[in-house]
Amino acid sequence: MNDIAGNGTYFTASINGQECRVAWYPPSDPPPGTPHGAEAVCVAGDRIVVVSPDGQRWGLPGGRPERHEQWVDTMRREVSEEACAEVMDCRLLGFSRGVCVRGPEEGLVLVRSMWRAEVRLAPWDPRFEMAHRRLLPAEEAFHSLAIPDGLGPFYHRLFAEAAISRPDIHDL
Repeated sequence: MNDIAGNGTYFTASINGQECRVAWYPPSDPPPGTPHGAEAVCVAGDRIVVVSPDGQRWGLPGGRPERHEQWVDTMRREVSEEACAEVMDCRLLGFSRGVCVRGPEEGLVLVRSMWRAEVRLAPWDPRFEMAHRRLLPAEEAFHSLAIPDGLGPFYHRLFAEAAISRPDIHDL
């Protein structure tokens, strides 16, 4: 198995109890599908920001768009809400395109924008679904993520595109 997602090459993942085919698409034109928000590798100095609703399952800040929101606006809002951080600079890294092939949402095609965001942290004041925030070195951040089965190559690609060292696949 290849340890990093290739452009437009689909692989199977188990997401929320459903089977999906997921692919990475480079910027700047999103692939066809329903816009499903944004996710960001947030860099604060030499650390990566990870967030968690329960202190057990850690992830990157991200979420769904609000009505008429542009990709970048969704990313900025979600980073503010989930990580209590202000985006100072950002770069679109690419898109995920997921096609549900088995489960209640079979046939649904969702597209999410993926970003690298340089952030300035505000005091931690969780008011939304995330109750915990941590700052970790890149390798530790990668290993702390709750990555759904099959999405390892996708997150390897995300960290590689963000120009953040990623762990060797054998370390997973």
